[in-house]
Amino acid sequence: MRRLLTLVVLLLMLPVWTEAQPPPAASQRPHQEPADEPGQDEPRTPIPPVTRADLEAAFPDVARHPMRDDALHYFVLLDQLEGVDIPSGAGLRWDSTAWVGGDLNRLWLRSEGDAADGGIDTAEAHLLYGRAVARRWDVVVGVRQELRPRPARSWLAVGLQGLAPYWFEVEATVYLGPGGRTAARLKANYELLLTNRLVLQPLVELDLLGRDDLDRGLGAGFSTVETGLRLRYEIRRELAPYVGVAWHNAFGETARLAEAASEAGGRGRLVAGLRFWF
Repeated sequence: MRRLLTLVVLLLMLPVWTEAQPPPAASQRPHQEPADEPGQDEPRTPIPPVTRADLEAAFPDVARHPMRDDALHYFVLLDQLEGVDIPSGAGLRWDSTAWVGGDLNRLWLRSEGDAADGGIDTAEAHLLYGRAVARRWDVVVGVRQELRPRPARSWLAVGLQGLAPYWFEVEATVYLGPGGRTAARLKANYELLLTNRLVLQPLVELDLLGRDDLDRGLGAGFSTVETGLRLRYEIRRELAPYVGVAWHNAFGETARLAEAASEAGGRGRLVAGLRFWF
């Protein structure tokens, strides 16, 4: 009974005790966001409008650099200048390429030939206009002039040259000569780097004729093939002596004409020479 009376008294005194407690301190009150003051989102100083003078100051004129895509360049390569071991003694052979022009349009000059016994056996030159049609590929058109052997002949030349996949350098040219004569030539070479300075260069050159050329001892069809393997040492990238072997082979009617003239249809030879470019 006493406990029940005590509980009733406590329940009656609870409201009075709660009102008598002091308010909590500011640090103990729950956090409240401060009320937004009027005009808080507006800038204190208004931003002035952008004027033409401001734009000119932000984007001033700069000095323009000249474009170099129309610059004139040139390149000269003497790929083969070599002494040749032939049955009659020693001979000389050359094969060179040069061009002058820009990135898209160039004037090409090719020259190659053989000399032996103090005279020139074969000599020819190409003068071609080249136009870049794809990455690393040019279409060329021009003339081919055969100077030796006599009689001299001129050909219209059209071809494609460039760098094939796997870094094969390719020249494919077709020719139209006097009297309806036709011919074609395919030339390819590859440079295999054995070391940073030692380079092995295989080469193959195929010639085809549309009809017999008895003045030069050449027959129609697949006529001749020239292959070679040259090892050079690059003293500098622009200058490299080399040694190697080369083979010349005749086929078909050309081989028969060579046999009738008591000439070897196929022969190999040692070569040594110099390759340079600038």
